[in-house]
Amino acid sequence: MDIDLNADLAEGYGAWRIGDDAALLDIVSSANIACGFHAGDPPIMDRTIRLAAARGVDIGAHVGFPDRQGFGRRVMQIDTAELATMVIYQLGALAGIARAAGQAMTHMSFHGALGNLAAGDPALALPLLRAVASFDPALTVISSTSKAIEEAAAATGLRVVTTFLADRAYDDEGLLVPRKVANSVIHDPALVLERVRRMLNDGHVITWSGKPLAMRPRSILLHGDTSGSVDLARRIRGEIEQGGGRVVPVSRQAA
Repeated sequence: MDIDLNADLAEGYGAWRIGDDAALLDIVSSANIACGFHAGDPPIMDRTIRLAAARGVDIGAHVGFPDRQGFGRRVMQIDTAELATMVIYQLGALAGIARAAGQAMTHMSFHGALGNLAAGDPALALPLLRAVASFDPALTVISSTSKAIEEAAAATGLRVVTTFLADRAYDDEGLLVPRKVANSVIHDPALVLERVRRMLNDGHVITWSGKPLAMRPRSILLHGDTSGSVDLARRIRGEIEQGGGRVVPVSRQAA
């Protein structure tokens, strides 16, 4: 079994650093790089792209609301057409820096509140994915489970790949439980590893309400800003490889 190990990176700003991007890049196979809206800035983006390239790690844009204070995890009331241009702006920023470094983006993902909204709302998912397709139809959209995003990807000709958020609770429909709900974020590394093991071996995750939910993702997502993320990434990679799997970026997996 080939599966991508994916991390949200480049989420510092200026002199402030969040997470250990260099260490994570030694473990993961693809990186979602913040594009300056919810976090990140041009020098951090450039440095992370170059570190990823040196390790053969795939580069993707991680786009979100313009909400540095809330780390992109707060809903903002922005017109859908305006949001679509913000998506294009962020894709263009990362693509430009990557090109200057002799690299190319392979994928994109939606961050935080923007991703959660799009996942649950077909009327938002479609124009946002149209924006992605208009920028680069070859990009793969890496998303948590979402019928809205899958249908929008099909309508716009984009490839979509499901990623499993091992440290986040799912509802019975496969959507992420909002962070304001108790136990929506799983902090216990042992429990996170148990969820990964169950997903890899049995093809399902236990939802927030206690029900099994079938899931066959091609990627596992780690949050680079989580305490202990490097050790957790190493242990998750170990679980994959001990089970006979290979950590391979989505771009190198069979379609």
